[in-house]
Amino acid sequence: MRSVPPAHQEGPSAMIGTAHASPAPTRTTAAHRDPNVLRWLTAYTASLLGDSVYFLALGFAAAKVAPAAEVGLVMAVGAVPRALLMLGGGVVADRFGPRLVVIGSDAVRCVLILTAAAVLALTTPGLWLLVAVALAFGVVDALFMPAVGALPPRLVARDQLVRLQGMRALAVRAGDIAGPPLGGLAMGLGGASTAFAVAGGMFALSVPLLLTIRIGDLKRDRDPAPASAPEPEDGRPADGEPVDGTAWDELRDGLRYIRRHRLVGPLVLSGAISEFGLVGPLNIGMVLLTRQRGWGSGGYGWIIAAFGAGAAASALLMAVRGRFRRAGVVQIVTLFGGSATIGLIGVAPALGVAVALALLAGLICGVCGGLAVAMIQSASDPAYLGRVTSVMSLTGFGIAPLVYPLFGAAVASFGPTPVFLTAGAVSMLGGAVGLASPAVRSAK
Repeated sequence: MRSVPPAHQEGPSAMIGTAHASPAPTRTTAAHRDPNVLRWLTAYTASLLGDSVYFLALGFAAAKVAPAAEVGLVMAVGAVPRALLMLGGGVVADRFGPRLVVIGSDAVRCVLILTAAAVLALTTPGLWLLVAVALAFGVVDALFMPAVGALPPRLVARDQLVRLQGMRALAVRAGDIAGPPLGGLAMGLGGASTAFAVAGGMFALSVPLLLTIRIGDLKRDRDPAPASAPEPEDGRPADGEPVDGTAWDELRDGLRYIRRHRLVGPLVLSGAISEFGLVGPLNIGMVLLTRQRGWGSGGYGWIIAAFGAGAAASALLMAVRGRFRRAGVVQIVTLFGGSATIGLIGVAPALGVAVALALLAGLICGVCGGLAVAMIQSASDPAYLGRVTSVMSLTGFGIAPLVYPLFGAAVASFGPTPVFLTAGAVSMLGGAVGLASPAVRSAK
């Protein structure tokens, strides 16, 4: 259930990205006590803060030089290359190594945003500069996201992946909480140019930290269970044997690997279906619900804050607990439970009930999403992690633009209650996919 903000992720390269890497952390090192992991987490948090401040600065800078409709265009234009190039970013991460791609992406973002800050400080450019920055940032994001999401399996042993996902989710929440105030303070002190400079500084902070992290070979730490179907009879390589060819060949090979993997395939499909059901209620449904019920912007703030608090609590739970003996069963149960809880928010008769349901939904969905990602990463062949991560990321960024207008039109026609319940039911179909998969049910 990746609607819980989820989303940055690294897949390994056979040689290029790891040729000079030090050995992986020992299996006895807990993730929260490993200095290597903590350096990566600090770099990741700095990058998240840079993202948050950048988007705030971009919006305010656009509002100064353009009407509202064009401001929306500037804010949305970066999503186009990110969605179109995301799968290609997974290929790049697998070919060159996720560590190298993450370092290069943050370095490019640092230079890009600091250059924009300098231009804004020295001149008063038109909308074209902001559109160009947004497009370039979206291109780099398409490379960064699959790579950073594929890094965790190379930082810790399999038995520490759940704990690391919890720590990562806590970093996301910290970025969500601290980013907007930091950007607002920078805007107040010196306008958009200062805010861009602060964002660039966050990316600059992450690069030297990333240069110090160690990553290791995942081959020895793969899931020993058979992953996929036998070698096909059409002459193509069997799953787990990467192809050497064009980027397009590698992309098709990655998609084929996901489709045939008996654990990764059902989990990715389950996540995509649940995302289709829940992205509407979580991202625009709350706005429409509070408006229809007369709870106002204050009510919306309480609901979103409660969901965030629940997600933070689930992240802390995973970071402290570290492992779930029946992870597959827990993931299926929490997917059903989270879907039902979010659907019931649309039935809530009073704001207090909606807030309580949102808190519970955040807690349940956070556990569901963290376990799904950890199971996928622990089961995936190292050579495919970037492409697997890119498909997972694309379902979040690619589905949302399609769902928003459909969800809004449905609420306008039928009201929020039946639409929320329908969305919850659709999300439960994702749980049904997991329930029908023996590999998911038995995953540990």
